[in-house]
Amino acid sequence: MPALEAQVERLANCHTQALGVSIDSSPVHANFGSSLGGISYPMLADFHPKGALASSLGVYDEEFGMTDRATVIVDAAGIVRHVYSATGKRDMDAVVAKCEEIDKAFEGELPSAGAPEGLAGDAAVYVRDNCAASRAVLLARTNLHLDSLVVKNVSQDAAHMAELKERTGAETAPVLLEGGEVMAESKKIVGYLVSKCAAP
Repeated sequence: MPALEAQVERLANCHTQALGVSIDSSPVHANFGSSLGGISYPMLADFHPKGALASSLGVYDEEFGMTDRATVIVDAAGIVRHVYSATGKRDMDAVVAKCEEIDKAFEGELPSAGAPEGLAGDAAVYVRDNCAASRAVLLARTNLHLDSLVVKNVSQDAAHMAELKERTGAETAPVLLEGGEVMAESKKIVGYLVSKCAAP
């Protein structure tokens, strides 16, 4: 996964969207990505019905209830162009080279991926200890490599709590403040961070 993360820009240049897929849930993916230092490309939860996507690609083992460690490349027309199983470390240079080859051979029109917009320089997130919603936002921050997003822990600093109350009129966290706008609820915050900052 980190080896693929390192290739995100090169993949974007050949009109390729990296995706991780497993039968685990979204919270498991967020924790897993964070434990690896951050995974900024989408991780899809093939969770319910279990393995439906993997089954459609022929890489789900019904007997054991798990997916194969497979790499699947689908072209811009939705046609599977390459499938192989990995028994050891994957050669990401070879995977990206295959994507570049498929990109060059594609005969249709391909849009430019562009770079993510990013956050305003004044963006800050207010969080609290022992809060699953705050943890979800912090995991998104790690996975998207948003080191510049200021974190203000209201459980550990009374000044941050006072600032939060002054700026929002409430003591509820997590809250994202950016450009004078206030966003609450972890699901909305995480979705916003992904829309602004995820790898193309």
